[in-house]
Formats: sequence, structure tokens, C-alpha cells
Amino acid sequence: MAAPTQDPQSGAPSIDPTHELPAHATPDAPAEKKRGPWRLIMVGLLVALAVAFVVWRISTNKPEKKLSGRTSLGDRPVPVAVEKASYTQVPIYLTALGTVTAYNTVTLKSRVDGQIIAVNFREGQHVRPGQSLIKIDPRPYQAALDQARGNLARDEANARLASTQANRYSALYQAGVVSREQEQTQQSTAGQASGTLEADRAAIKAAQVNLAYTNITSPISGIVGLRQVDIGNIVSANSSNGLVVITQVQPISVIFTLPEDQLPQVFSHMKRGGKLAVEAWDRTNTQKIATGALLTVDNQIDPATGTAKLKAVFDNKDEALYPNQFVNVRLILETRNHALTIPATALQTSNAGASFVYVVDMSKPAPETPPSGGGQGNGSQNRSTAGRSTDKGNAGSGKGGGHRQVSYLAHAKPVTVDLTQGSTVILAAGLTPGEVVVVDGQEKLKDGSKVTLRGSTGGPAGISQSGDAAGRKYAGGPEGGATPQSPGGTPKSQEQHSNGAERPHRNGNGAARP
Repeated sequence: MAAPTQDPQSGAPSIDPTHELPAHATPDAPAEKKRGPWRLIMVGLLVALAVAFVVWRISTNKPEKKLSGRTSLGDRPVPVAVEKASYTQVPIYLTALGTVTAYNTVTLKSRVDGQIIAVNFREGQHVRPGQSLIKIDPRPYQAALDQARGNLARDEANARLASTQANRYSALYQAGVVSREQEQTQQSTAGQASGTLEADRAAIKAAQVNLAYTNITSPISGIVGLRQVDIGNIVSANSSNGLVVITQVQPISVIFTLPEDQLPQVFSHMKRGGKLAVEAWDRTNTQKIATGALLTVDNQIDPATGTAKLKAVFDNKDEALYPNQFVNVRLILETRNHALTIPATALQTSNAGASFVYVVDMSKPAPETPPSGGGQGNGSQNRSTAGRSTDKGNAGSGKGGGHRQVSYLAHAKPVTVDLTQGSTVILAAGLTPGEVVVVDGQEKLKDGSKVTLRGSTGGPAGISQSGDAAGRKYAGGPEGGATPQSPGGTPKSQEQHSNGAERPHRNGNGAARP
């Protein structure tokens, strides 16, 4: 290309005419710029239409979802667990945490000094009141008793002599032989001798008591704990350590607390007469251990916790309760003998706060939903595909050859709750005895949903059903079991294509199988 030359008049560069572009390559520039955006818009619209057409074709030709039996996944029955509403006897009680406490607890200590010469019990043994447990060497205390008795004998002789002399001096004083002072002196000596006798008798009793203390006995009936001393140990009366601990477990008591707001209910039922029953349950609150009676309520409320202590007594004949054991306590206020109840898991709450339950209509099975047909186009092929899907669903719904469960309709029914007691709900209105309510699986339900009853729920007799005879009935075969059939009545092994030709079964490698 030649370099541009400069115009001598204007001074602007000029191009050689021989090097200009050809006529077909010099279009109108403004017209080209105007047509450019419209071309892009048209291309974008064509692409959008093409994408929309592809999406529409995919959505209209989307294969049907597999059917379970003759029902689509969207209308498949929901497996649920059910129970019957019934009249039952329901105790109304207050719950609390309690601690088992021995009715009496005794720590035995020695009241005299000495050496242990015998231990007459086994650890953990049941003992009776007055039973000998520990023996301390009694010889020093027996000697002290004998000494006190000797002193008494000596002082008795002195007392008799003093009494005789006092009588003699009284006679001499009456005769005027001795003075009044001498006679009074003898009377005083005789009185001192009598006082000495009383002291000697008291010393004998004290020695007898000390001698008895050498034989340590049980003051109550109960269970002996672990001993703290052995034979040969020296014990003293001022020792702070005990020899053994005895706990009384028959009867036994339970101490528990209740909030002060619940005390008026307790006092109200106590004033009606009779004792309130108390039940002790295990730590998991699933097994009742024993039944007793309320003994008393403490005379003051703890200001730090706002609770009051209550004491219940249990016979504990089977020794199921043990000191310091943790239990869950149920203080039974009353018993309702004719209450309409349902499990607490059956109760549901709506968005408006109303209570309702799902009631299963057991009077008749739910109507079957007809199989959905194919879309537009090859209708015979779609019907054949739907038929094969239905047969596969029937064959897979049960383990024994096409068995399936009977479905029922579940309806939401409002109820009025009177009281909730543990895992039981007492209803005031809304249900009648015998109605079947859903207790598990409600999260998938709505009013009018189809449900099937779980065969392993352990629900009321006559409610749970599984897929044996009912499944065979809906599969079209006899009770004894037959080859599953297609909707047209042809055995599945001889199912045909939509064009009438028999469709042979094939192996995994595609080869025909007879």
C-alpha cells in the first residue's frame, strides 16, 4: 500500500485514488450499524424459542413415574400406626423426684471402755431388736459390781450397829443417864449408816448398767451394714466412730418435694379423708417399684426453692426399695374410672392452636385410583407401558407374589382435651369409643389421605393388617397364590407388545430366554 500524500491547499492527508476500496466493499456504514442490533435480537429470539420448544417436548414426553400397585407415588398410601380410643381407668397424679430414706437409722457406739471379744453378726444380716451384736470384755465391770455388793454388805452391818446404839442411847436418855447431846449423836450416826446403804445400792445398779453395756444389742429391726471394728480392738465410750450402722427397711420411707403451688391440691384431697396413695417408679420412669401412702407434709416451705418436703411410707415387703435410692414419685390425687382416652402421640395441633386427631375409617377400604394413561402420540404403546408398570408394582408390593395391603381413608377430626396425664390424653369431646386414631406417621398425612396399617405396630387386635390374603385379592390371584397377571388377564410370562406379538423374556446379555 502507498503512503498517503498531503494536500498542498488544505494540508490534510489524501489517499491515492488508485488504492481506494472496490465499489462492492464500500457499503453505507450507518445502514450497517442500524441493521446490526436487530440481527442480534432476532437470533436471541430464535434461540429462546428453540429452548422453550425443547423444554416443552421434554415435559410432555417425560416417562410416567413407576406405580406401586395401581397407585402413583403422589397417591401412595402412607403406612401408619393406630390405636383405639377407649374408656379406661386413669389415675390423676402429681410427679416429683424422691429419695428413699431408711425409716430408722442407728449408729451403734460403745458406752464403756474395753476390748471386743466377740462379733455376733454377719455384714448385711437382718437383725431383731435385742439381738446381741458385739461383746466387750465384761470382767472389769463384773468385778466392780461385786465390789459394790461387798460394800453394801459391810455398810448394812454398820448400819445395824448404829441403829442399835441409837436405840440404847435413847433409853438411857429417858432414864437420865446420858445427856441429850450424846443421844442425838448416836441418832445421827444411825442415819448416816442408812444413807451409806442407799449409796451402796446405787453403786450396785451403776455397776450392773456398765456390765450390761458390755453386751451391745440392736435397738431396732433392720439390716446390719459393714462393721468398723474387729475382735480384739479396744473401744472407748468417748469415740466418735461408730461400731456398725443398722437401717430399718421394713417399713421404709421416701422423701420428695412439691412446688408450693401444688400444695393446695394435696391438702384438699387429704381433707376428704383417707390416705393418698404414692407410687415409686424406677429411674427411667417405666417400671413401678412399690406402692405406699402419704404420711405427712412438712410444716414449712423452703424459701430458697419454694418447695415443701413430703414423706411417704412403703411396706417394702419385697425390699425393692433401698436407702438413698433415687425414684420417681407419683402422688395419686384421684382416679377417674370412666375416662375416654387416646395416646398422647395421637394428638395434633393446627396452626390456629386447635387440637385434632387423624381418624381412620375402618368401615370400608379406600377406593382405588385408576392407572394414569400415556400422553399424546402413540396411545397403544403408552397403555402397554402403563400395564407393564402396574404389573411390576403389583409384583413388588408384596414378598409372596403380588400381595399388597388394604388402604383406608384418614380424616382430621377436632377434639376437646380435658387433661393430659403422662402419655395418656383424656378427651372431653370429639371421639367415641372404638374409633381408630393414628399414633405414628401423621407428618405425612392430610385430611382424606390414604393410609395402610403397619403389621408390626402391636396395636389393638383386629386393626393391624398385612399383605397376605388382602394382597392376593387385589393381585387377581386365588388365595393359594397364582402367577401374577397383567391388566388384560394374560399371564405375565406371556405378556404381549401393543402390536400383538409375544414379547420373550431376555437374559442380561440380551439373548432371548425361553
